[in-house]
Parts: sequence; C-alpha cells; structure tokens
Amino acid sequence: MTAGREVAALVGPTGVWLAALAELPAADALGVAREIEQLGHRALWIGESPAHKEVFTHAGLLLAGTDRLVVGTGIATIWGRDATATDAAAQTLGEAYPGRFVLGLGASHAEAGRGQGHHRPLTALREYLDTLDTHPYRGPVSDVAVPRVLAALRPRMQELARDRADGGLTFFVPPSHTAAMRDRIGPAAFLGVEQAVVVDPDPATARATARAHVATRLRLRNYVAHLHALGHPESDLAGHGSDRLVDDLVAWGDAEAVGARVHAHLAAGADHVAVHPLAAAGDVPGQILDQLRLLAPVLVATAART
Repeated sequence: MTAGREVAALVGPTGVWLAALAELPAADALGVAREIEQLGHRALWIGESPAHKEVFTHAGLLLAGTDRLVVGTGIATIWGRDATATDAAAQTLGEAYPGRFVLGLGASHAEAGRGQGHHRPLTALREYLDTLDTHPYRGPVSDVAVPRVLAALRPRMQELARDRADGGLTFFVPPSHTAAMRDRIGPAAFLGVEQAVVVDPDPATARATARAHVATRLRLRNYVAHLHALGHPESDLAGHGSDRLVDDLVAWGDAEAVGARVHAHLAAGADHVAVHPLAAAGDVPGQILDQLRLLAPVLVATAART
C-alpha cells in the first residue's frame, strides 16, 4: 500500500464523484470523463450497485478512454466479489495504468441486495483485508502500488481505514464530520470526502434536486443511523428530509457558495473533496457538465487556498 500522503498528492485537493456514470451508456460516460479531465480534475470516483455497471470493468473503460485521469472506486462493495477477485482486478488495472487507479472498498449497506446478507460488516471487512494482505497474486504488477482506501462513516470503520489502509472515504457528510474524522485518524492517513452539489441559486429548484438525492439515502438503515449519530433528530429525517438536513448534506447555490462548502471540508482536514453534481430528470450528462464547467474556476481557486 502507498502512504496516505502519497494518495493525497496523487488525487489533488479536488475531484469529481459521479454515481450517475454507472447509469449512462459507455459512450456518454466516457464523454463526461474526458471533459472532467479537460477541466483539470485529477480524479474521478465511481460507485457500484447491484443494478448497474460492474465497477472494475467500468473503471477500465474510463481509464482506457482518458489520458491522465485517476479513477477510483467509491466504493467497490466487498459483497460483490471475494477478496482474491478484487485483488486480481485492482492489480490488473494498476499494472495497465500505473498511478491512475485507486481501490476504494467498503461494506456498503444491507439494502445492497446481493443475497449474501450483511452480517457483521466491520468483521467481514477486516477478514476481507486479511485475505487481500496474505493471498498470493502472481500476475504482473506495477512498480507503483495500488492505493487502498476504505469507506468509513463511523468511528470503528475510520480506525480500520487508518490502521489497515491508506485512509478513508466519506459520503453524505458535513464538514463537522470531516473535522472529527481527521482528529480520529491522525495526520498521516488520507481523508477523501464526497460532497453532493447543486449549482443553482434558486432555493426552490436547488432544494428539490437536493432533496431527491437525500431521500434515497433516508431509505437505507446505515445512513439513518449515521445521521442520528451526527445529531439530526427524527423530525429532520421525516418524509424526504427537512430543509436543515438537505442544506447540511448538499451544497447548493451559485458556484461560489458551493466552493465555500468545499473549502470548509478542506479547512476541516480533508485532503480531497470530490464534488458530486446532482441532476434532475432529463439530460443528465448535460446537467452534470454544465455544473462542472461553472465550478471549474472556483475549485481551482479553492484548491489554491489550501
């Protein structure tokens, strides 16, 4: 594994997180990835779900179609394949694209629907890492080790990310969570943060798009427990979420307002903030790229302030 500081240098202060790419045809997804690269971002994070693209295959397509972009899995679920298959996939991509692939792993959530259950996720992830660290892989490998980061919302997962990986990734968190996690994992570990954004200064339309995103997570038990741990009362989680909850988790407004939230995470101790543009129904690639174009100069200035 590489050191957390090396991962931070690899991906830079800001990047992009796009769950929606898994829902797009390959040509459209690659077009978005190429423009993200042209806008100057170093890193693109992609996820997986049981109903969408297999994440390592998808990462390979995006790496093959771009020149410099670092692609990270955010995250590959441990329930989707055994540890030996994961290591083989990661080493294959790492050898083909040295210094351009980051392995993000996590236990995901019980509603992932893969049929294996979701029993004792912390223990399951720890045992998965044991296999990754000990099984023999005899294929070609890169001189540049593949970084490993773990999805880590709660304290024990954060400690596992500190002790058994190069650091952690968080999703659906405010800057206060970032500050607390940095205190827990210390200065050496990598800390990457997903930040959902809607570049739209109109409160009604921006919150509508943001609330649709928040509402999907309110159906997942691990996120509900996470939000309670952050101090949100049941009233914030009722229905599709209160305005306070939506505003806490999704940065919306003009590009400068979104940039201020990104800066808040960096100031709280994040090494890397991946903006996650949310789109309403319709032209999803167009909406994503329109927001990223508006954000590009602001993010460059924000990164320069760190």
